[in-house]
Amino acid sequence: MTIPVILDCDPGHDDVFGLWLAAGHPSLELLAVTTVGGNVPLEHTSRNARIALTVAGVADVPVAAGAAGPLARPLETAEWIHGENGLGGPELPEPAMDLDPRGALELMADTLLGADEPVAIVATGPITNVAMLLRDRPDLADRIREVVWMGGSTGRGNATPYAEFNALVDPEALAIVIESGVRFTMVGLNVTHTALVTAAVRERLAAVGTATAAFGDELLEFFCRTNADVFGMPDGPLHDPVAVAVLVDPHVVTRVHTRLDVELAGTETAGATSVDLDGMLRREPNAWVATALDVDRFWDLLDDAIGRLA
Repeated sequence: MTIPVILDCDPGHDDVFGLWLAAGHPSLELLAVTTVGGNVPLEHTSRNARIALTVAGVADVPVAAGAAGPLARPLETAEWIHGENGLGGPELPEPAMDLDPRGALELMADTLLGADEPVAIVATGPITNVAMLLRDRPDLADRIREVVWMGGSTGRGNATPYAEFNALVDPEALAIVIESGVRFTMVGLNVTHTALVTAAVRERLAAVGTATAAFGDELLEFFCRTNADVFGMPDGPLHDPVAVAVLVDPHVVTRVHTRLDVELAGTETAGATSVDLDGMLRREPNAWVATALDVDRFWDLLDDAIGRLA
């Protein structure tokens, strides 16, 4: 049985691998892709999502552009990791499809209403589009199977000492989604920092032998180099596909049901995710939070999906 999915993203090197996992794995049916300003401005993220699908030979999934920036803050971007166009490294082909004229929110709504069953939403960037959908169309909440988001952390951040990048960019949107009552899973840095692109991982990817895999290896060459320069991590962590993997195989991560809140106003802590793992606040649990990753199982899933693409 396949799970219908909308993937909301801000490509970004790791988002590309999330797209390929969603498009290539037989347990998921990728119905739509929406984009948001995040790693780079919306113009680039919208083009990059279409490039990722073009490289993989996926031509039947609509892609729509969404929010150019956060609900209440100026957009912060991450060219220092992803390069000026968001996909530094390889020569980028022209995308083979145009953007869907409906825009992200209309495409999301149409997809939810047109599906035979509730649709999962995986968000791998700032969660602005999902928040706007839930804010403006609360009648569609019961058409959402669950929301799985790559972002946050149970510990330290990667954009500030306390905040992970996706949470920092639009914490107000994250608060809306958490408070919506839709089943929500956070896949944070505490887990994704174990999905390291080691030399062995790159050898496995190269051995897949497809054009998609070769393009992916060029992406990882750049991505690992910038992670080494910025964070001292030569084996860059491939964050975003871990969130997609949670839908592909729920056993790929360990999850706990706990209290999750996001800091909106802290001078030093805006965007920090407060995960009450020990129940200290005595608040009702409102989210599932990933706490561990089966790393080998994750790479098996990703390699299998990429091997099914062009």
